[in-house]
Amino acid sequence: MSFGRASRRRFTLLAATAVAGALTLSACSGGNKAGGGGNTNFVTGSGGISTVAKSDRVAAPKLDGNGLDGKPLDLADYRGKVVVLNVWGSWCGPCRLEAKYFAQVSKETADQGVQFVGINTRDAQRDAAINFEKDYGVEYPSFYDPIGKLILRFPKGTLNPQAIPSTVVIDRDGKIAARTLQALDADELRKMIDPIIAEK
Repeated sequence: MSFGRASRRRFTLLAATAVAGALTLSACSGGNKAGGGGNTNFVTGSGGISTVAKSDRVAAPKLDGNGLDGKPLDLADYRGKVVVLNVWGSWCGPCRLEAKYFAQVSKETADQGVQFVGINTRDAQRDAAINFEKDYGVEYPSFYDPIGKLILRFPKGTLNPQAIPSTVVIDRDGKIAARTLQALDADELRKMIDPIIAEK
């Protein structure tokens, strides 16, 4: 092997390592980012929950694909409900901490027109994600999105999910109403979604 080819290989390896390191640092982050840029019309509260006034909200992107069960899943099927969209991975410590609370609150709010939907990401094997849901009693559907394509559908400058875990709340009109970039317990989750449930 020539010296030039070895140098190129070493450079490629170093570049790939740097990219992987950056992804690792952004994964499972504490969610201290304000997000967006320019005039975004959203406000981040002291609890790390960003909200948008009803008149300033933008439409959620089209999210469709396959669920962890292999069946088609389409966010549009839940139009008219408040949708709590949680981005998670079975490998993510903060996701494990919040999972039981999401399972609990999803059951408590089901009769109030609330639908929880997960986006499982960066799990190379479905089995790990399916076992995670069984372990934590998660009964609502989750998209299987191992390389994060669905997350990239959110427009920049909106309340887009930028970390794992992230939670985005979509109002009954299909518009993005709130977001957090950190793990939540049941009380924090209720503080985030109850005002949107109460909207008429």
